[in-house]
Amino acid sequence: MSLYSRDPILLTPGPLTTSLATKAAMLRDWGSWDAAFNAVTADMRRKLLAIVHGQETHVCVPMQGSGTFSVEAAVNTLVPRGGHVLVLINGAYGTRMAKLTRMMGRKTTTFETAEDVPTTPQDVDRLLAADATITHVGLIHCETSTGILNPLPEIAAMVKKHGRSLIVDAMSSFAAIAIDARTMPFDALIAASGKCVEGPPGMGFVFARRTVLERCAGHSTSLSLDLHDQWTYMEKTTQWRYTPPTHVVVAFNAALDQLLAEGGQPARLARYTANCRTLVDGMAELGFRVFLKPEIQAPIILTFHAPPDPAYTFKAFYERVRDKGFVLYPGKLTQVETFRVGCIGAIGPDEMRHAVNAVGDTLAEMGIRQVTPKAGTPARAAA
Repeated sequence: MSLYSRDPILLTPGPLTTSLATKAAMLRDWGSWDAAFNAVTADMRRKLLAIVHGQETHVCVPMQGSGTFSVEAAVNTLVPRGGHVLVLINGAYGTRMAKLTRMMGRKTTTFETAEDVPTTPQDVDRLLAADATITHVGLIHCETSTGILNPLPEIAAMVKKHGRSLIVDAMSSFAAIAIDARTMPFDALIAASGKCVEGPPGMGFVFARRTVLERCAGHSTSLSLDLHDQWTYMEKTTQWRYTPPTHVVVAFNAALDQLLAEGGQPARLARYTANCRTLVDGMAELGFRVFLKPEIQAPIILTFHAPPDPAYTFKAFYERVRDKGFVLYPGKLTQVETFRVGCIGAIGPDEMRHAVNAVGDTLAEMGIRQVTPKAGTPARAAA
């Protein structure tokens, strides 16, 4: 039965399903330089800083565009043109960070592990000890390619031990996984509106250490992605430099209010953990096997091995599940066929149970009998 008469539930890593209150916040038009809108921007920045307990050490700088825009702005501004960045990679978003760093003319070294192998603090210790020219380390906290959670606190401590600067892509973890600037040393942490805060897409933001950002004038090779200029202009005028995504900002601020009302980051993590458990248990009953081991799996997005049955194609599978009201996500691995299912958004365990039922009905409709990978299927993509 098709459910096109209502919005589908987005089981994706962003954009994701938003609440009615968040959607309703986008029904009003705002002047981009109006005092009322500037007050919303200030309120949003204050709430965001409080989530990471960064009020004493960091500033929050919002940027137009997707999360990648803010990653590029952070790297391009905080890394001097003669800097050297070590990028830690175990998925597509680490690869993207390395690519944009190279494109901006910064010296880039990469360290890559398999997609189901976290980078360890011991790796970082060895790499930094071996190369004194490295000035910055780039880390993806939760790699959205698979859902793997890299050990941020331990890596941050190791980077500090070596006196280097840490830049963290926390797109898929911020507001769900605890990050405390008082105990976890980082010079930049980057996230976006359309992830675990459950706002609409269209805006990113950078938590930058104030004493570091103050010294970054002239570093950026981009006009629109100059994080220092964006920050100083906003501090001076309370306004955005260039036209802001007004509806996104206001809706995101409404989503922040809902996050706080729910109980903040701990409550958000608890709900996503329950979603994840419901999904894993239900899919296991259908025969599906997860790609990652539980101890390195974040409750954000899960990667499942695709059924080896010849009747399975992702396109047909996706469309049938979509007709039942749930949008899945394709796999992003190169050596193993997979698909991904998100646990985040304005949803709970009931929606996850309904999604599992939709998957089960789809398997029956497509005549898929072999769901579990055959013996000998690799547990991860080949290195």
